[in-house]
Amino acid sequence: MHKKTSKLKLLFIVNPGSGSGEINFSEVIGNYFAEKTQDFEIYKLTKNCSLTKIKGVIQQSMADRVIAVGGDGTLKLVAECVLETNIPIGIIPAGSANGMARELNIPSRIEEALDIAINAPAKKIHAVIVNGELCIHLADIGFNAYLVKKFDALPQRGMLAYAKAAWTALWNHYKMEVEFKIKDKTIHSKAAMVVIANATMYGTGVKINPDGQLDDDFFEVILVKEYSFMEILKLKFTNLPFNPKNIESFQTTNLSIKTRHKAHFQVDGEYIGKLNNIKAHIVKDAIHIIAP
Repeated sequence: MHKKTSKLKLLFIVNPGSGSGEINFSEVIGNYFAEKTQDFEIYKLTKNCSLTKIKGVIQQSMADRVIAVGGDGTLKLVAECVLETNIPIGIIPAGSANGMARELNIPSRIEEALDIAINAPAKKIHAVIVNGELCIHLADIGFNAYLVKKFDALPQRGMLAYAKAAWTALWNHYKMEVEFKIKDKTIHSKAAMVVIANATMYGTGVKINPDGQLDDDFFEVILVKEYSFMEILKLKFTNLPFNPKNIESFQTTNLSIKTRHKAHFQVDGEYIGKLNNIKAHIVKDAIHIIAP
């Protein structure tokens, strides 16, 4: 851990396994502050690190700002530790998936992201609790969750590996029969996937939920009825829009989804498993997020 003297105390929670593993983020952060009078600490996450442990580190540090250094999974972990508190969270995007950083226009260059984490204001945003899991970005049931599982199991990365996984999944995944209730309305449909959207876009920038706002009183439910091989590739590698003919959108604060058969489910890029019941509700003013 490193300490210097300044008015603003920063705690960096670093996931050493983020990204390609080629960058020593603790070293980069230390070099950035070498000529600055900044009070900061660095805490490196370990395998199977408990929420209780991280909460203890945050409390002991008495930090004014907690900065997540990693991908969406790291950010989710930090957000769970400061949920419904007044501690602002900053982001240094360093993971294989940095959807929330893109959502908030936080640059991928570490020095620029550090400038924002220190100097930019914090704003309150809502979050969604989905089957007990905190969702600050996107959760979905169906095809994309199946792809998350398949892609995570691949020894290689990149477009070719993803395309192979997508092609295999396309021929092995069947549409779901879904029923969900929003307020007093019940929707029955066949679907490729259903997205619980706190944010507007996937990590590549493809907008699945163009009407979404992180600081309003709702989250969106996106019913994707059809999919093609090209639209599957959009999820990972482009920012091209989905065909609007294949999508139906709803706004709500509470949601109940049932599927006829169990289907694959993921939250913020983390594969959870197969299930056929989902319950979700909004948590207003859930976290303070630092963004330009």
